[in-house]
Amino acid sequence: MHEIPKTDHVTILIAEDDDGHAELIRDRLQEVGVLNPTHRFRDGQEVLDFLAGEMPLKVQSGHRYLLLLDIRMPRVDGVEVLRHMKADERLKDIPVIMLTTSDSPQEIQDCYHLGCNCYVTKPVEFGRLAEVLRQIGLFLMIVHVPKLSAGQ
Repeated sequence: MHEIPKTDHVTILIAEDDDGHAELIRDRLQEVGVLNPTHRFRDGQEVLDFLAGEMPLKVQSGHRYLLLLDIRMPRVDGVEVLRHMKADERLKDIPVIMLTTSDSPQEIQDCYHLGCNCYVTKPVEFGRLAEVLRQIGLFLMIVHVPKLSAGQ
């Protein structure tokens, strides 16, 4: 296993309302050696509150973040979270990987238009889902993530 270099200190944000999927994401990332800190959010509003600094745990300038974002979530859906992030000068460079069960061509197009960096459809079958998550973990080991700027 090869861990992401500690100099990168990328915090992986997981926005996933399904407890089983969230645990599987963490397990598969660790399985391939992605041992970075993670923060899990159960709905889109929790993500927005974190990004706005309205939670005890909050986004910090000078840190690196990457968001794995489900679309179908309670309170605020993933598309709205993506829209908010990419419209915010301070947050727009945070890479966002849409990781969702939706394979709607219109939704895929909308997410890319809004600025998502990657769109991955979660397979329904557990074994295939586990393999997709393992591959995402391998991808995260080689991707470069910018530091969050202090803003305007």
